[in-house]
Amino acid sequence: MRTTNNAGCLTAIVSSFSRIMLLMYWIARPVQMNAAFNTFILPCLGFMFLPFTTLMYVLLIQGVGGIQGLDWLWLILAVVLDIATVAGAGVANRDRLPGSNPGQTYVVAEAPDKPANPKP
Repeated sequence: MRTTNNAGCLTAIVSSFSRIMLLMYWIARPVQMNAAFNTFILPCLGFMFLPFTTLMYVLLIQGVGGIQGLDWLWLILAVVLDIATVAGAGVANRDRLPGSNPGQTYVVAEAPDKPANPKP
C-alpha cells in the first residue's frame, strides 16, 4: 500500500512565506536593511539560504544596535526553523529519487538448480 505525503506543499508555503516577508521588508524599509548589513551580499545570501534567520536578525538588530540577552534565543529559534524547513523539504521529496523509497525492499531470487527448459 502506498501512502501519500502532502507535506511538500506546506514546506513550500512556509519557505516562500519567509522569503516574501523578507523581500517586502527590504522594499518597505530599505534604511533598516542597510543599517543591519553593510554589504549587499549578506542579505542576498540570507534570502537564499537562511530567510527566517535573516529576517529575525534585521528585526532584532534595530532596537539596541546589537544582539544581547533573549535576542539570542530568538535568533537560535530562527536558525532551527530554517533547518527544519530544509529538512522538511528533504523528507517530503525523499521518495522522488529512484532507489530511495523508504518502504522499498529488494528481493533477490535464487537461481534454480535445474534449467526450466533443457535443450536435448
